[in-house]
Amino acid sequence: MKFRRNLAMRNHTIITTFILVGLTDDPNWQTVIFLFLFLTYVLSVTGNLTIILLTLLDPHHKTPMYFFLWNFSFLEMSLTSVCIPRYLVSILTMDKTIYYDACAVQIFFAIFLGASEFFLLASMSYDCYVAICKPLHYTTVMSSRVCTKLVIMSQVAGLLTIFPGLIMGLKLGFCDANIIDHFYCDCASVLKLFCTVTGVFEMLGFISAMVTLLITLALVILSYAYILRTILKIPSAQQRKRAFSTCSSHIIVVSTSHGSYIFTYMLPSAEERVALNKGAAVVNLSLKHLF
Repeated sequence: MKFRRNLAMRNHTIITTFILVGLTDDPNWQTVIFLFLFLTYVLSVTGNLTIILLTLLDPHHKTPMYFFLWNFSFLEMSLTSVCIPRYLVSILTMDKTIYYDACAVQIFFAIFLGASEFFLLASMSYDCYVAICKPLHYTTVMSSRVCTKLVIMSQVAGLLTIFPGLIMGLKLGFCDANIIDHFYCDCASVLKLFCTVTGVFEMLGFISAMVTLLITLALVILSYAYILRTILKIPSAQQRKRAFSTCSSHIIVVSTSHGSYIFTYMLPSAEERVALNKGAAVVNLSLKHLF
């Protein structure tokens, strides 16, 4: 028994740094990727900061829709800033290492902010539903107190999404490998580095992700089912078009966010999800905000 315990201790290594593989090793493609990510990151930060400042400073934008919008912009800007700048610096300096603490911070905020976005999108779809289906009661139903509660509940739900996995993950040990097949510390990629069997941990992450995705998607679909039914009853074609345009950007963001992650998590193992996670991450971190 003592020999087994000592052997188990030797098999677990104290990891202080990781190596991020990135998207490609080709120098030409790295230049293209750097320019693309840098441009989209600047656009993301500039656009989201503009939305936040206009919403907070302009009294005409003190409405529930803009309240949700600036909160979503803040989450979007924070999520992008957690992952993209570090990779851009890595491309410039050719230094692919990242410290353990920095990696843990990336994992925490990537999951927390991402999950919070999904629940906030569901809240925004409810706001659209009330605005279109119950316009006379809009100011009463969507009071500032209700809007604040919905935003806080979205963030609490994001914390609850990551909390069980975080507690379990702290008990797992790493082997000698420290190479992460991603451009940031993605949870599925880090799972491959654990010595212990990660089946339970992997299943917990899968269930947590699918519950978050499916619950928020179900709320969005339910809201838009009522919205669509109401819009189709409007006699004027111009009014119908105006009502559709009100929710079009929200529909595109929801479709992009939920579609990419649901398709990724349909694959059962972390190893199979790594390649698709890279593509989904690029879409969600770089392209989603353009809509």
